[in-house]
Amino acid sequence: GVWEDGTAISTKLLQKPTNSESGPAAVVAGWMEGIDDYLRLNGLAWDQVAGVGVAMPGTFKRYGVMDKPANLPPVFEGWDVYTDYSNALSKRAGRAIPLAVGNDGNYGGVAEAQHARGNKKSSVVMLAPGSGLGCAFIDARGLPLDGDTLAGMEAAHIPAPLHLLGTKAYPCGCGRTWGCTEVYTTISGLPYLLNEKLQKYPDHPLAASPLSAKEKALSLRGLAQKGDPLAVEIFDFQAKAMGLLVATLTMVLDAEFVVIGGGLMDPESTTEEFRTRYLKVLRETMEPTLWPAQRGRISVVPAALGELSQAIGAALVALYQSRS
Repeated sequence: GVWEDGTAISTKLLQKPTNSESGPAAVVAGWMEGIDDYLRLNGLAWDQVAGVGVAMPGTFKRYGVMDKPANLPPVFEGWDVYTDYSNALSKRAGRAIPLAVGNDGNYGGVAEAQHARGNKKSSVVMLAPGSGLGCAFIDARGLPLDGDTLAGMEAAHIPAPLHLLGTKAYPCGCGRTWGCTEVYTTISGLPYLLNEKLQKYPDHPLAASPLSAKEKALSLRGLAQKGDPLAVEIFDFQAKAMGLLVATLTMVLDAEFVVIGGGLMDPESTTEEFRTRYLKVLRETMEPTLWPAQRGRISVVPAALGELSQAIGAALVALYQSRS
């Protein structure tokens, strides 16, 4: 939650089970219970609540209505989140409460953007590599680019410049075969990149490992923290691919700030040396492609809010929408 001036009410993350296995009604009931707990723990009351935001995974058929979610039961396809949650909020508060519903990656970007730019009225791109690549563009008002069909800023599926990366077009989980950038920057493509790199390192322990392809891929981040040459080369490659994506997005969006999130920037899972090297390779790849006015001005910074970003971002969107 945030105060009216946009500052966080609390930086303590409260996590509760979503109860998604029991369907949408159980999820809404859990949300309402979560708000009650949050207000109680922070000495607040319902009459102080001016708006609510909720960050949801996946895309939407229309505003507040979920499309087919990848990580939720099939019953959630077509769920009208906006109507069900609005009705529950109004019933509990005894009045209508403005509700903002949006993509979790976008809302995480809203919070990270506010943190990165401070009081500047600059736009911000956020890229968060994990199992896939979360992408967000936050405008000078602090609001995310949703697009006319609510599928905007799916930059993970922009084709990578394969001739500059010296690799082939691997299939993406989205179904496209043109070489989506997500494949070259996230966990999803690590098995492909590992198979390529093992040709250079045939005696590497992973070459003869009985682990599954997924398990081998997931071991690479830990190996890179120890300076394993194969793993370091793979993450250098990913940083280069990310730098090319940043350059592409800069041509279109001209954002002054770029925030890199995800597990590769997690201080609990990666070393300072690893994070510094990743961002250095990214910047060195990006800079030569920029226009002169952009060089040296665009700031690339690591994400700072972690798991709090989506909750804070949802509250900020509710706040910003109330001002417009």
